[in-house]
Amino acid sequence: MVVKKQASVKSIKRKARKSQKVAMGRAREFTYRGYTLEQLQAMSIEDVIRILPSRARRSLSREMNHEQKAAHEKLAGEYGEVKTHVRDLIIIPAYVGKVVELYNGHVYVKFEVKPEMIGHYLGEFSLTRKDVKHSGPGVGATRSSKFMPLK
Repeated sequence: MVVKKQASVKSIKRKARKSQKVAMGRAREFTYRGYTLEQLQAMSIEDVIRILPSRARRSLSREMNHEQKAAHEKLAGEYGEVKTHVRDLIIIPAYVGKVVELYNGHVYVKFEVKPEMIGHYLGEFSLTRKDVKHSGPGVGATRSSKFMPLK
Protein backbone atom coordinates (compact mmCIF):
# COMPACT_ATOMS: atom_id res chain seq x y z
CA MET A 1 0.00 0.00 0.00
CA VAL A 2 1.40 3.40 -1.09
CA VAL A 3 0.72 6.37 1.15
CA LYS A 4 0.48 9.68 -0.66
CA LYS A 5 1.97 12.71 1.05
CA GLN A 6 -0.44 15.56 1.76
CA ALA A 7 0.35 18.71 -0.27
CA SER A 8 1.13 21.85 1.70
CA VAL A 9 -0.90 25.02 1.34
CA LYS A 10 2.14 26.75 -0.15
CA SER A 11 2.55 24.12 -2.89
CA ILE A 12 -1.16 24.23 -3.71
CA LYS A 13 -1.00 28.01 -4.16
CA ARG A 14 2.16 27.70 -6.30
CA LYS A 15 0.46 25.16 -8.60
CA ALA A 16 -2.59 27.43 -8.90
CA ARG A 17 -0.35 30.40 -9.90
CA LYS A 18 1.51 28.31 -12.48
CA SER A 19 -1.70 27.00 -14.04
CA GLN A 20 -3.07 30.55 -14.14
CA LYS A 21 0.06 31.78 -15.96
CA VAL A 22 -0.29 29.03 -18.54
CA ALA A 23 -3.95 29.90 -19.05
CA MET A 24 -3.26 33.65 -19.33
CA GLY A 25 -0.10 33.35 -21.38
CA ARG A 26 2.81 35.70 -20.95
CA ALA A 27 2.13 38.01 -23.87
CA ARG A 28 2.53 41.56 -22.66
CA GLU A 29 1.55 44.49 -24.78
CA PHE A 30 4.52 46.54 -25.96
CA THR A 31 4.74 50.10 -24.65
CA TYR A 32 7.41 52.73 -25.17
CA ARG A 33 7.43 55.44 -22.51
CA GLY A 34 3.74 54.83 -21.81
CA TYR A 35 2.56 54.70 -25.44
CA THR A 36 1.45 51.57 -27.31
CA LEU A 37 2.84 50.78 -30.76
CA GLU A 38 -0.40 51.84 -32.45
CA GLN A 39 -0.32 55.20 -30.64
CA LEU A 40 3.33 55.71 -31.60
CA GLN A 41 2.64 54.93 -35.26
CA ALA A 42 -0.30 57.36 -35.28
CA MET A 43 1.89 60.21 -33.91
CA SER A 44 3.63 62.73 -36.13
CA ILE A 45 7.43 62.57 -36.36
CA GLU A 46 7.70 65.72 -34.17
CA ASP A 47 5.67 64.09 -31.38
CA VAL A 48 7.81 60.93 -31.56
CA ILE A 49 10.99 63.02 -31.39
CA ARG A 50 9.75 64.65 -28.16
CA ILE A 51 9.53 61.32 -26.30
CA LEU A 52 12.87 59.87 -27.51
CA PRO A 53 16.04 60.04 -25.36
CA SER A 54 18.18 63.17 -25.63
CA ARG A 55 20.82 61.80 -28.04
CA ALA A 56 18.18 60.54 -30.48
CA ARG A 57 16.16 63.75 -30.06
CA ARG A 58 19.20 65.89 -30.85
CA SER A 59 20.15 63.76 -33.86
CA LEU A 60 16.63 63.81 -35.36
CA SER A 61 16.02 67.51 -34.66
CA ARG A 62 18.96 68.34 -36.90
CA GLU A 63 18.51 67.86 -40.62
CA MET A 64 19.25 64.41 -42.07
CA ASN A 65 22.00 64.08 -44.65
CA HIS A 66 21.32 62.80 -48.18
CA GLU A 67 21.94 59.11 -47.41
CA GLN A 68 19.81 59.22 -44.25
CA LYS A 69 16.93 60.88 -46.14
CA ALA A 70 17.02 58.21 -48.85
CA ALA A 71 17.06 55.39 -46.30
CA HIS A 72 14.27 57.07 -44.28
CA GLU A 73 12.04 57.38 -47.36
CA LYS A 74 12.54 53.72 -48.22
CA LEU A 75 11.95 52.51 -44.64
CA ALA A 76 8.93 54.73 -44.05
CA GLY A 77 7.50 53.88 -47.49
CA GLU A 78 6.00 50.69 -48.87
CA TYR A 79 9.27 48.87 -49.56
CA GLY A 80 9.42 45.29 -48.26
CA GLU A 81 13.17 44.88 -47.80
CA VAL A 82 15.61 47.77 -47.68
CA LYS A 83 19.31 47.29 -48.42
CA THR A 84 21.46 50.13 -47.08
CA HIS A 85 24.86 51.24 -45.76
CA VAL A 86 23.38 53.89 -43.43
CA ARG A 87 24.22 52.80 -39.87
CA ASP A 88 23.55 56.13 -38.11
CA LEU A 89 19.79 56.29 -38.70
CA ILE A 90 17.64 56.22 -35.57
CA ILE A 91 14.76 53.74 -35.61
CA ILE A 92 11.31 55.35 -35.35
CA PRO A 93 7.90 53.61 -35.08
CA ALA A 94 7.27 53.90 -38.84
CA TYR A 95 10.08 51.38 -39.46
CA VAL A 96 8.64 48.61 -37.25
CA GLY A 97 8.00 45.39 -39.19
CA LYS A 98 10.34 46.27 -42.07
CA VAL A 99 13.21 43.97 -43.06
CA VAL A 100 16.56 45.75 -43.30
CA GLU A 101 19.76 44.47 -44.87
CA LEU A 102 22.51 46.58 -43.32
CA TYR A 103 26.12 46.56 -44.46
CA ASN A 104 28.63 45.89 -41.68
CA GLY A 105 31.77 46.49 -43.76
CA HIS A 106 31.98 42.92 -45.00
CA VAL A 107 28.50 41.53 -45.74
CA TYR A 108 24.87 42.61 -45.49
CA VAL A 109 23.25 41.50 -42.22
CA LYS A 110 19.50 40.95 -42.49
CA PHE A 111 17.17 41.68 -39.55
CA GLU A 112 13.58 42.69 -38.92
CA VAL A 113 12.88 45.92 -37.06
CA LYS A 114 11.00 45.12 -33.84
CA PRO A 115 9.20 47.57 -31.51
CA GLU A 116 11.90 47.15 -28.84
CA MET A 117 14.44 48.71 -31.26
CA ILE A 118 12.75 52.15 -31.28
CA GLY A 119 15.21 54.90 -30.36
CA HIS A 120 18.30 52.82 -31.22
CA TYR A 121 20.58 53.23 -34.23
CA LEU A 122 20.36 50.77 -37.15
CA GLY A 123 24.08 50.04 -36.80
CA GLU A 124 23.59 48.52 -33.35
CA PHE A 125 21.97 45.47 -34.93
CA SER A 126 24.66 44.72 -37.53
CA LEU A 127 27.90 44.02 -35.68
CA THR A 128 31.13 44.98 -37.43
CA ARG A 129 33.46 42.67 -35.51
CA LYS A 130 33.43 38.91 -35.12
CA ASP A 131 33.73 37.11 -31.80
CA VAL A 132 37.31 36.13 -31.02
CA LYS A 133 37.87 32.39 -31.31
CA HIS A 134 41.21 31.45 -29.80
CA SER A 135 43.20 28.34 -30.65
CA GLY A 136 44.30 25.73 -28.11
CA PRO A 137 45.33 26.89 -24.63
CA GLY A 138 48.95 27.89 -24.14
CA VAL A 139 50.07 27.49 -27.73
CA GLY A 140 52.74 30.13 -28.32
CA ALA A 141 51.95 31.91 -25.07
CA THR A 142 55.18 31.37 -23.13
CA ARG A 143 58.49 29.54 -23.39
CA SER A 144 57.23 26.75 -21.14
CA SER A 145 54.27 26.01 -23.37
CA LYS A 146 56.66 25.37 -26.26
CA PHE A 147 56.99 21.73 -25.21
CA MET A 148 53.27 21.03 -24.68
CA PRO A 149 51.94 18.34 -27.00
CA LEU A 150 49.57 19.73 -29.63
CA LYS A 151 46.25 18.01 -30.02
